Formats: sequence, structure tokens, C-alpha cells
Amino acid sequence: MTSFAKLRLLFSLATSAFAAVNAVSDVREARREKDRLALANAVLNILAVITGAALAVRSVRGGEEK
Repeated sequence: MTSFAKLRLLFSLATSAFAAVNAVSDVREARREKDRLALANAVLNILAVITGAALAVRSVRGGEEK
């Protein structure tokens, strides 16, 4: 793995971590306000974070070569 690929991976993981923290915060706020639409949005954001993290892990394992 080249240094550029490692840097890109670290950036991807850091972005995913930040998005996960933000999404959990959004879930808590939506539940507190009993806002179903905001809750649905926050849950879908969490699913997007999970997908992004899974793609990053797959690229580390060598499942995706470009």
C-alpha cells in the first residue's frame, strides 16, 4: 500500500468517525424532540457511515484494486 493510499484510508476513516458521532447526536436530538422525519434521516446517515467504513475496510483487505 502506497503512502498516498494510506493517507486516503486514514482520511476516510476519520471522516467516517466524525460522521458517526454527528449521526448519533442527531438521533438523540430527534428522539428528544420526537421528530420522526429527523430520526429517519439520522438513521439513514448512520447506515451511510457503516457503508463507508465497510468500503474502507474492504480496500485495506485488498478486495478492491484500482
